[in-house]
Amino acid sequence: MNVQALNASNAFVGTAAATRLAGRVASMDAYRGLVMLLMMGEVLEFSRVSQALPASGFWALLAHHQTHVEWVGCIVHDMIQPSFSFLVGVALPFSLARRAAEGQPAWRRTLHAAWRALVLILLGVFLRSIGRGQTYWTFEDTLTQIGLGYVLLYLLASRPVRVQWAALAVILVGYWLAFALYPLPGANFDWAKAGVTPDWAYNLSGFAAHWNKNTNFAWAFDTWFMNLFPREHPFTNNGGGYSTLSFIPTLGTMILGLLAGGVLRSERTPMSRVRWLALAGLVSLGAGLLLAALGLCPIVKRIWTPSWVLYSGGWCFLLLAAFYLIMDAGHLRSWAFPLTVIGMNSIAAYLIAHLFVEFISKSLPLHLGRGIFEIFGPAYEPLLLGAGVLFIEWLILWWMYRRKLFLRV
Repeated sequence: MNVQALNASNAFVGTAAATRLAGRVASMDAYRGLVMLLMMGEVLEFSRVSQALPASGFWALLAHHQTHVEWVGCIVHDMIQPSFSFLVGVALPFSLARRAAEGQPAWRRTLHAAWRALVLILLGVFLRSIGRGQTYWTFEDTLTQIGLGYVLLYLLASRPVRVQWAALAVILVGYWLAFALYPLPGANFDWAKAGVTPDWAYNLSGFAAHWNKNTNFAWAFDTWFMNLFPREHPFTNNGGGYSTLSFIPTLGTMILGLLAGGVLRSERTPMSRVRWLALAGLVSLGAGLLLAALGLCPIVKRIWTPSWVLYSGGWCFLLLAAFYLIMDAGHLRSWAFPLTVIGMNSIAAYLIAHLFVEFISKSLPLHLGRGIFEIFGPAYEPLLLGAGVLFIEWLILWWMYRRKLFLRV
């Protein structure tokens, strides 16, 4: 991974000339910036404010949307990872077109894609290993999940659109079958190894039980795969129910983004692009909801069910359509500058949020005094401190933006 003085960049696509900035799709940077801001915004700790003000429905609502659902369903915070993955796909056609225009040979582009995938995988493992006694081999991190499917995404990017649609269908149907055909827990099943109980409040019944926490196909794979790596303790389950194999349907999410990126690069008029994205969003959203309503496949982000790919992908299409309509078709961009600063340096934002938060949160009270963060009372102290941390993080990214320093893989 390297830091270069660039005149325009984003998390996965860099440029080397100032003239290319004008040709960027501004909506992609702003949407990515919003996604990263939601992730970085965890430092605002709405849950602590809500606990201190239990009678406030407002803070309870904010706290609810700053966490993840226990199993089935979706709230705002659950959309961070699919949006980030979706935008990787959106950006890829632009990246490949730029590299081809610069005369970069195909073998070099392929080598770069493989290198990028490896770095993303290992970077995710590194971030999950912080604070542990040894390398924590887990593959659930957003960067790792993207890296595991990135080479396949790259290969699909050079194929016709019909092949991309076919690949998406194969992924969704194949992954659905793997779960649907995996046997449900029997009478002698060891629930202790699954880390849940048979009467867990969020367990599904009937056919949907094939997608229950730590009793499914992906969990069975991990009980073998994860123990191939050195571990402090043998792997029996993931406490959150996350799994390595989620990278397969995550690739489906990235393919949806790839299709959207192809539309944005097409000869369509700006409003035609908006209509395509909006229609794709409504159809995808409806398909995900229908699968869940029919009991064929629940919407579960933690194991990235096929219905989750469609449901979350629908929202991603709609959000991209809204950003594109306002910023690229409507040319109203100045309002999104704070988001653009983050979105053009999203890898840096991701690392800052994981590596620097503790240091900043300890330094601010030390230098400014804790009293300044309790000016509105102790209930709001974590909120004000978090706002200070978030502002410092943004200033770092703004400083990098001003000096054309963009971190890319």
